[in-house]
Amino acid sequence: MRRLTALTLCAALFAGCTKDEPKSAAPSVAEAKKALAGAPAPLARIHRQSNELLGGGAQALEKRIASLKGYPIVVNKWGSWCGPCRREFPAFQGQAIEQGKKVAFLGVNGADPGADARAFLKKYPVAFPSYVDPDEKLASVIKAAGPYPQTVFYDRAGEITRVKAGPYRTEDELAADVERYAR
Repeated sequence: MRRLTALTLCAALFAGCTKDEPKSAAPSVAEAKKALAGAPAPLARIHRQSNELLGGGAQALEKRIASLKGYPIVVNKWGSWCGPCRREFPAFQGQAIEQGKKVAFLGVNGADPGADARAFLKKYPVAFPSYVDPDEKLASVIKAAGPYPQTVFYDRAGEITRVKAGPYRTEDELAADVERYAR
């Protein structure tokens, strides 16, 4: 009986690990450009770097965050290897377009080989860049050390208002937190 229970548990866990990934919520490039046209200059600079993996380490990320004072910021720490990150990514695709004229979205891609991260972004393109964090040092800068994914909200003054550990299950859940914490 114990063996049957153990086999059943293993089968259930394996089935949960092999579920299909979510469908991309990204609009076409033309639709995204149209939706984000007319964004204020600091946000437009982010949109021009859509889907890029940026280097520069902590100094580059801190400089970018400082340059966005006056705008709320949402930073998502993700990895292509992270199942919960993959499942929540469509919510970030949608909200970055919907809120992209008034809220800055950025990513921090951690512990991820560059080729894997680029392949993931090709499948799930976003209207914002991600800073590469191979040694997970940027996670400390944004107060998001620890498990993946994490989302960090900044107010208009550049102060962190919330760090959420764990995935967003729906885009509506993310939208509610953007409304609540990124103001």
